Amino acid sequence: MRQVILVTGAARSGKSEWAERVASESGKQIVYVATAQRYENDAEWDARIDLHIARRSQSWRSVEVPFELAGAIDLGIENECFLIDSLGSWVGNCLEMNEEDWRSGCDCLISSIKSSIASLIFVSEETGWGVIPAYSMGRLFRDRLGGLIRELGQMADQTFLVVAGFAVDVQKIGVAIDRPKFPL
Repeated sequence: MRQVILVTGAARSGKSEWAERVASESGKQIVYVATAQRYENDAEWDARIDLHIARRSQSWRSVEVPFELAGAIDLGIENECFLIDSLGSWVGNCLEMNEEDWRSGCDCLISSIKSSIASLIFVSEETGWGVIPAYSMGRLFRDRLGGLIRELGQMADQTFLVVAGFAVDVQKIGVAIDRPKFPL
């Protein structure tokens, strides 16, 4: 059975590990969709990417998709489970898009999610639990990611919040609110 699952939480909360566990328990062939890009002269970032790679099962197929996420999802087949890690990296990769291109990209992504026959597990950082960023690029990132995961949460069959190493199914204990009235 096809499912859409959102796993969100703070940095180092265990959200990727939880998503990997959920994917492993799906009984489907797992396709790990990595959205992060490597950057020259950033060893710390490379180490984070390498940690994720080391945790992946050898039986999983991995693809790197820093921009064309909708196109990758469109390739999914019925017996596959796509684990997309992470939406925050994808949004960060797309920050230089103007608002029209961003909205168009989100519309394509949402359309691909709705039409996919593969199961989809999205990992996303939770933003906005602190002060408003002092810089416009930080506010843009927070607003775009926050709007996107809010929309995705409304579409998801399950939404998990991971905090301090514990996963909570927020759809079981939460009450859905209306779609946002502002653009993503």
